[in-house]
Amino acid sequence: MNPTLAGSLDTLAVVLEAPEHLRLSRLVLSPPGDDDVVVDIDYSGISTGTEKLLWTGRMPQFPGMGYPLVPGYESVGRVTSAGRHSGRQVGEPVFVPGARCFGDVRGLFGGAAARVVAPGARVIPLDESIGERGVLLALAATAYHAVAEGGTRERIRLPDLIVGHGVLGRLLARMTVLAGGQPTVWERDAQRAQGAIGYTVLDPQADARRDYRSIYDVSGDCAVLDTLIARMAPGGELVLAGFYSEPLSFHFAPAFMREAQIRVAAEWKRADMLAVKQLVEAGTLSLDGLITHRETASAAERAYRTAFSDVSCLKMVLDWRSANGH
Repeated sequence: MNPTLAGSLDTLAVVLEAPEHLRLSRLVLSPPGDDDVVVDIDYSGISTGTEKLLWTGRMPQFPGMGYPLVPGYESVGRVTSAGRHSGRQVGEPVFVPGARCFGDVRGLFGGAAARVVAPGARVIPLDESIGERGVLLALAATAYHAVAEGGTRERIRLPDLIVGHGVLGRLLARMTVLAGGQPTVWERDAQRAQGAIGYTVLDPQADARRDYRSIYDVSGDCAVLDTLIARMAPGGELVLAGFYSEPLSFHFAPAFMREAQIRVAAEWKRADMLAVKQLVEAGTLSLDGLITHRETASAAERAYRTAFSDVSCLKMVLDWRSANGH
């Protein structure tokens, strides 16, 4: 144990006690070890995908699932204590993809708190200039992972159709444009259809194409497969890059006739995060225009309800700085 990390630590955290029952609670943190850092969180983002499923109680069961829980995997802050084997330094700005340091309260995903304890190897150092936009790096890494090279596969096709124009869809479209692609994005809501940079956004009913070679769905719509398969070219690929709360199904004959390929994009890896961080820090990938709403952490319940119910809210950010005396 590093003596600089000794002593009891606590934090103010968002706790989902049950679906749609949220409160701010004071929690005791697990004691940090020599491999750990203590991070005072400045900002955390609210995910309208997985966190909405936790909020509504529709999250599929998987290891670690259950209430009460601390949500959040999109946090940025500053290292305030660093174990001697953590590899990090006091004062360093970092991205924190969640934490499991809240005792009997589950950390699922554990980033919506004023202070966290996490392994130094898990946090990602950031350039100071990124600031609150750093909360978007998890979604950027998710988009990157969906199209990056992987294992022994040949390079995955860039999307020529992206379904959904939320933050993930916009980041995926921006990366596709950077790579030389010209994607079409489907979005039914006229307000959300705004904000395209270098690509076209259409209502699906206004798009007559039925020869898309690579379709990336980030809508999370469990009933969308037949619609998308009908728009594929023979031998086309459908990539499921959203998160789905119900079983997915499709009619076999249309998929058979097209010899359709369906791929599931898994969770981002550290290499994906480092790649997008480099793009952002170099000014190549823009994160501008994606954070639309902000609240102080004391208004967390209002922030979560807004994030999940207001169609104009692309990304809600909670500001924890006052909770840490900043």
